[in-house]
Amino acid sequence: MSRSLEVGSKAPDFSCAADGDRQISLADYAGKKLVIYFYPKDDTPGCTTEAIEFTAKRDAFAAANTEIVGVSADSVEKHEKFITKHSLGVTLLSDPDQKMLDAYGVWVEKNMYGKKYMGIERATFVVGEDGKILHVWRKVRVKGHVDAVLEAVGG
Repeated sequence: MSRSLEVGSKAPDFSCAADGDRQISLADYAGKKLVIYFYPKDDTPGCTTEAIEFTAKRDAFAAANTEIVGVSADSVEKHEKFITKHSLGVTLLSDPDQKMLDAYGVWVEKNMYGKKYMGIERATFVVGEDGKILHVWRKVRVKGHVDAVLEAVGG
């Protein structure tokens, strides 16, 4: 697990499945900034709010030369249902084997009601045009987060 990712680090490469039988990698975003937001599970309250808010600000991010991808361990099929149900306009990547989640250090031990389990830490990374990490938010609280990310990318 790579918890050492910080501002200035080279962003780990990835290759994940997305809707429409697409395979998405970091190289697909060369020359643009990329917001990568990691979230625990499709169609849960916080995750839905975050995805809807990123969708609502998509044009403002595009104006700042920035693309957005969301990542969870949910299947592509589950992502497609989530996208359709909420009319989402962001790309959602499926990482069921946790390779990307591990590379970004967001597959972590969690604790609920005294029970420990592995899960996804809600976190956001902004990768610059040069492939280096520009901003990192860990243990994200959804309220106000999308606006903070948009401000950070110059939107």
